Amino acid sequence: MIDDDRTGPPHFGTEREMLRAFLEFHRATLAIKCRGLTDDQLRERSMPPSTLTLLGLVRHMAEVERAWFRRTFEDPEVPMVWSDQVDFQAAYDASGSTRSEAFAAWEAEVAHSRRVEAAAESLDTAGYQPRWEEEVSLRMVLLHVLLDYARHNGHADFLREGIDGVTGA
Repeated sequence: MIDDDRTGPPHFGTEREMLRAFLEFHRATLAIKCRGLTDDQLRERSMPPSTLTLLGLVRHMAEVERAWFRRTFEDPEVPMVWSDQVDFQAAYDASGSTRSEAFAAWEAEVAHSRRVEAAAESLDTAGYQPRWEEEVSLRMVLLHVLLDYARHNGHADFLREGIDGVTGA
């Protein structure tokens, strides 16, 4: 069982407070799933033919944070973290990556995303999503990123259990 030191989301609050809290909860969940593992364990694949790893998920979520906050609300031309093009699959290849490298990139993007979200006047603040070539609201981005974390945290549950049998959190 993993020690769960996350702050649970509140049961009441404004829409923005709730979205922010649930997103933070899921960010913390991904970090917990990786806690206490070596670089080699973080690079362990789930099962053939999948190449999915915990480290790959961390790298992927760094790309997600950049694509949906920095590129949407600040600069649609800023390069992605792990690929020259918008290729979320490239991030999954963690074969040459380390915990320190992947977590440094992910944590930097999360910090940047928090600043972008905090600076926005409202959930209706519009940004331009270059992949879709259309405007989207901060509300939509928060929901999209939150759901991406939730989906991948389910993968992280199975990956962690397969590595060392640890469940929980």
